[in-house]
Amino acid sequence: MSTPIKLCEIAANVRAKRARRKEARPGELLAAALALFVEKGFAATRAEEIAQRAGVSKGTLFLYFASKEELFKAVVRENISGRFPEWRAKLELFEGSTAELLRTFMTQWWSHVGDTPISGITKLMTSEASNFPELATFYENEVIRPGDALIRSILQRGIARGEFHTIDLKYGVYTVLAPMLFLAMWKHSFGPNSFGPDRIVPEEYLAVQIDTILNGLGVRPPPTITAK
Repeated sequence: MSTPIKLCEIAANVRAKRARRKEARPGELLAAALALFVEKGFAATRAEEIAQRAGVSKGTLFLYFASKEELFKAVVRENISGRFPEWRAKLELFEGSTAELLRTFMTQWWSHVGDTPISGITKLMTSEASNFPELATFYENEVIRPGDALIRSILQRGIARGEFHTIDLKYGVYTVLAPMLFLAMWKHSFGPNSFGPDRIVPEEYLAVQIDTILNGLGVRPPPTITAK
């Protein structure tokens, strides 16, 4: 009598494991795709390679994602654009000075994005966007424009509170972006040798850049006029 019960339990466990495996597959495919896109670029990465790294068949990959392009879009949404609501909410709830907010934004960007594989998508898009105009448009709408808007909001906050002097926000956004993009490009261009005591220490580099930006943005006292 015990054998049939054990067999039923084994079968139930197998079905449960398969169900869990099925639920995990999209995440595994996204992780495999991200790793290969960063390693090889979009054009050079084949769907078969992604499926193999995720431990599934090519047919299984296409059950979840209609094409390699759709898989790339899902990678970007999962790791970057899908996080903008969370980042904007943190900005709106921040109670400190705008200088503190900008410093927090840039340092957390490094720890949560720049110092992770997803920052390799920046280099990928820089090098391959012209060959894939649809993906370039997607990336602009999903990442570049929301990112610009987030930085613009920080700068506008500082200006409105009298903490920053008025600047051309169009180019002010690029001033903040420039050191962040540089770090991402540097990291994925030179690999493990990008950083170190004898080269660039990312946290130290960002600290200097942030101080430089804040010194430029800070409201200056009016010149003192001495009576003659």
